[in-house]
Amino acid sequence: MFTQALVKPPCRNMIHGLTTAGLGKPDYARALDQHAAYTQALRDCGLEVTVLPADEAHPDSTFIEDTALLVPGCAVITRPGAPSRRGETAAVEAALAAFFDDIARITAPGTVDAGDIMAVGSHYFIGLSQRTNREGAAQMTAILEKHGLSASTVSLHGFLHLKSGVAYLENDTLVAAGEFIDHPAFRRFRILTVDDDERYAANCLWVNGRVLVAEGFPATRRRIERAGFETIALDVSEFRKVDGGLSCLSLRFQPPGA
Repeated sequence: MFTQALVKPPCRNMIHGLTTAGLGKPDYARALDQHAAYTQALRDCGLEVTVLPADEAHPDSTFIEDTALLVPGCAVITRPGAPSRRGETAAVEAALAAFFDDIARITAPGTVDAGDIMAVGSHYFIGLSQRTNREGAAQMTAILEKHGLSASTVSLHGFLHLKSGVAYLENDTLVAAGEFIDHPAFRRFRILTVDDDERYAANCLWVNGRVLVAEGFPATRRRIERAGFETIALDVSEFRKVDGGLSCLSLRFQPPGA
């Protein structure tokens, strides 16, 4: 269960964010409304949400999840794979210092985007992608093992991040799209498949028993509900235009000792 979340609203400069989507530039005003609804959904799921200031110097900074991995007893500050995003971590680290005494860091030449890391209990799947390299994964694994946790790597090819194509919903259940539907690393799980025409919906987010899902993907939402999960549908169309999804927009955690 989570008790806290950090979010960072989109900045006006988000229209210049990194993207491969080919869906045009995001509408800033609409993105603000969508982010506010997302933040309220986290609160509705029982989280106390800390809203950090928007950062005009970093167009992609609303995707705060990539900057840190928060595990029991430790915050790990990442080193994002895109050089333009590396300045995002300082403000996040400063905010996390209020919650974590133990802060570790990924260092060069390692790169890690935390959107490539999926927690399943005490085990962490680390995606090897264009943003997360083997050195970064090795550093992250060493940090996790120091805290009594385990990790394994998963190579990916058709998605930007691991969690762009697979999400853990608790109870040994995964939502998976594309290459992850039959991936050997996930054979032990119950797989809720995402159709190719709804693959964006694979990036959904379990929060304290509910699942946040992207609006406009009814088949995926039905499969999740039939599996026994309550869903909350949210419009994140403007974040999709800059390669972002639901998990990217927050850091969810329970502070040490809570």
